[in-house]
Amino acid sequence: MSQAIFSVEFFPPKTAEGVDKLKQARQQLAQIKPAYFSVTFGAAGSTQAGTRDTVLEIQQEGYHAAPHLSCIGRTRDDLRAIINEYKAHGIRHIIALRGDLPSGFGGTFGELHYASDLIAFIREETGDWFHIEAAAYPEMHPQAKSPQDDLQNFVRKVKAGANAGITQYFYNPDAYFRFVDDAARLGADVPVFPGIMPITNFSQLARFSDMCGAEVPRWIRLKLASFGDDTKSIRAFGLDVVSQMCDRLLAGGAPGLHFYSLNQAAPTLAIWERLSPAVRA
Repeated sequence: MSQAIFSVEFFPPKTAEGVDKLKQARQQLAQIKPAYFSVTFGAAGSTQAGTRDTVLEIQQEGYHAAPHLSCIGRTRDDLRAIINEYKAHGIRHIIALRGDLPSGFGGTFGELHYASDLIAFIREETGDWFHIEAAAYPEMHPQAKSPQDDLQNFVRKVKAGANAGITQYFYNPDAYFRFVDDAARLGADVPVFPGIMPITNFSQLARFSDMCGAEVPRWIRLKLASFGDDTKSIRAFGLDVVSQMCDRLLAGGAPGLHFYSLNQAAPTLAIWERLSPAVRA
C-alpha cells in the first residue's frame, strides 16, 4: 500500500481568541504531517476575508494551505480576483465547490451555477497552476435528484479538471467503496479521499448529519443516544467506531484521510494515534 495522505480541514475563526486557539490546534496537528490544511469558505463567500487570512497565515508558518472556493453568489470577476490573489501568494491548491446561499441572502445566484463550472473556469484562467479537489457524496448530496445524477455530477467535476475528490463524512465504508468503483467505471478514476468526522457530541453530530444528508447508521445513533450526557462514553465509543472505519478504509485502498477537525486537535489526533504504525510512519 502506498503512503497514506492526511489532510485537515479548518473553518476561519471569527474572534481573536479563536485565531489563537486555531494556531495552537495547527501546531498540535502538525505531528500527523498533513499534506495540507484546508480552510472553508462560507455561504456565498461570507468568510472570504477570513479564509484568505487564515490560508496566508498557515502558509507563512511553513505549511501547505488549500482554500475552499465557492462560486455561488460570485461573478466571474470576483472569482478571477480571488484565484489571482492566491496565485500571486504562491498558493497551488484549491478545494472548488458550488457552495450554498446563506439564509435570507438577497443577492444573485452567481454567474457560475455548478462546481464543474467553477473548476472549468479555474482551469481556463490558470491552466495547471492549481491542484483542484472537488466534493464527492458517497451517500448522495441532499439536493441531488438521484444517486445516479449525483455520481454524474462528480464525473463532470473530474472531466472539468478536478485532480481528486474529498467526500462528505460518512460512517458506512461500503458506500464509499461503491462510489469510488462506480465513478472509476464512468471515467472519473482519480483519488477520492474519505472525509472523516470525529464523534464527540451526539446532538451536534445528529444536527450536522440531518442538514447535510450524511447517514448515521441506526445502531450508532441508538448506542450514542443510550449514553445520554455521558460525554466520556460518547467519545470513547465514537473513537472506536471512527478509528476502526479508518483502518478499514485504508486497508481497502483509500488514498488517505481528510479530517473535519472543527478547529480542534484532540479528536483528530486520537483517531490518528489508533491507526496502524505502518500507516502513521
